[in-house]
Amino acid sequence: MQVSKSLEQHIAVFGESGSGKTVLLSSFYGPSQEPGFGKENLYGVVAESVGQGSSLYRNYLGMRDEAKVPVPTQFSSSSYAFKVSPNGTRETKTRSAAPVDNLRLVWHDYPGEWFEQDVSGEEAERRIDTFRSLLSSDVALLLVDAQRLLDNAGQEERYLKSLFTNFRNGLALLKDDILENGEPLIEFPRIWIVALSKADLLPEVDVYRFRDLVIGKTHGELDWLRETIGQMVQGDAALSVGEDFVLLSSAKFTPDKIDLSKRVGLDLILPLAAMLPFERHAKWVEQKAVTKIPSAVVGSLLGGANVVAGVLLATKVKLPGPLGVVVGLVSSLLTKDVVDGLLSMAKGKLELAKAQALDKHEYLTAVLTGFRLALIGGEERRVLLRSGR
Repeated sequence: MQVSKSLEQHIAVFGESGSGKTVLLSSFYGPSQEPGFGKENLYGVVAESVGQGSSLYRNYLGMRDEAKVPVPTQFSSSSYAFKVSPNGTRETKTRSAAPVDNLRLVWHDYPGEWFEQDVSGEEAERRIDTFRSLLSSDVALLLVDAQRLLDNAGQEERYLKSLFTNFRNGLALLKDDILENGEPLIEFPRIWIVALSKADLLPEVDVYRFRDLVIGKTHGELDWLRETIGQMVQGDAALSVGEDFVLLSSAKFTPDKIDLSKRVGLDLILPLAAMLPFERHAKWVEQKAVTKIPSAVVGSLLGGANVVAGVLLATKVKLPGPLGVVVGLVSSLLTKDVVDGLLSMAKGKLELAKAQALDKHEYLTAVLTGFRLALIGGEERRVLLRSGR
């Protein structure tokens, strides 16, 4: 992430064809265009591409007004950039001094067909180029299709083993083309979350049951996937694959109605992209002496992945040279009482910090603190399960 007027975060979404990626993205963006969203959530969301924004909102309206599911895309790879702007305006002097005043989310959609079918020629080159474009992502979602679990009820391992093996093989095929001179990468998605898409189809399954199902049925395949990803990245101690789980549902689908008010987990997309790396990177860098994370990786985690992590770690890690500059540039973003102990702040203290930020017109601080609260809320609802590592 660059130090600019935006905190830039990237999220990569992987799922086989039909797993609901298009519906998920449309249902993430569509509600943000409804009246009252900004007031309720303290921020607004705008697609940087007018054409992409119109297409996603049309998909959303088709579901809301006509119970019409978006047409699945095939072999279509796209990146969608969204500007997330906090409500309210700072006083001019304060605003000009702040290094950032909004969040930029880039959503990378990786075609599921590339995990399931052989490709060659220009299509193979496009697959490589697409994967390279998402290397700056901090977070990747691996989608597990609830419909496929239902289709394999009682023998879920048949689907799950195939799914994770396809993910692994798809990444292994890219390895030689992605690595330069065979050297593992510094910039690479380091948090791979297993997500249950279409979770409304399995209402009795909470995130703990989902985790137990995945680990119980596919621990070998998940370990194999983790090993393959670990071979592609420097400092695999700073890597989390299949340690975090989330339930996602775009709506409650019935034959004649799509109830978009019955969403699950979509309110966690932005918090997961913005705040989960902040939490995880802080822990990893604090463990540097034990886990031997290379210095180049530490630099990437602080200066290249999440400016917010740099703000926190300025109180715990002596950052020499350019890293210290990065932290200095962003030190005015969050107030000290929010930075100190943010990772261990209880819900009540976070709510107080959010209220204080609003009183001080520190709107981005309020939004980011709200994201932290959203992650806690997701855990309380048993929709989200974060790794303790």
